[in-house]
Amino acid sequence: MTEAEIFQEFRQAGALLEGHFILSSGLHSGAYVQCARVLQDASRAARLCAALADKLNREVSGDIELVVSPALGGIIAGYEMSRQLQLPSCFFERVDGKFVLRRGFEIPAGARCLMMEDVVTTGLSSRECVAAAQAQGAEVVAAACLIDRSGGRADIGVPLVALAVFDFPAYPPDALPDELQALPAVKPGSRGLQ
Repeated sequence: MTEAEIFQEFRQAGALLEGHFILSSGLHSGAYVQCARVLQDASRAARLCAALADKLNREVSGDIELVVSPALGGIIAGYEMSRQLQLPSCFFERVDGKFVLRRGFEIPAGARCLMMEDVVTTGLSSRECVAAAQAQGAEVVAAACLIDRSGGRADIGVPLVALAVFDFPAYPPDALPDELQALPAVKPGSRGLQ
């Protein structure tokens, strides 16, 4: 898939929103990528994750044994990626602000893992998920996401393979451009109001 085709998939799904958004990182942006809208269509999710799986197979050396993801946003993307790669998957959940495994999930010591996210902005949740997997004894060989909205600047601590890279500006709350200050702020997403 070309980046234009990927962008079109997100547009057709109504997943590219414009306005004034407070991201889970606390930064503000005039653009929001609502991956849940893309992933609600199983055939679209399969197309996008198949394209990302092809990219991973070209860019990540060695076998991957397990796909891990952070709840909530990464669960569907992680599951679909594990289906594409024909691997098991599990997800981490926040308990008292820290990612932990629940529901009987376990990571075998030394398992070569891929950390799968839907969208990466600053990389904070991804870094936390990688660290949680490593604390369980995993060897996290790479991270992957459908969209890297950092423009390629996010540092995950392991190589990051993104299906597409968008460079949407994000601003701290005390440095908003006039056009964002003029709009009411909305906090979408898994940690937001909607």
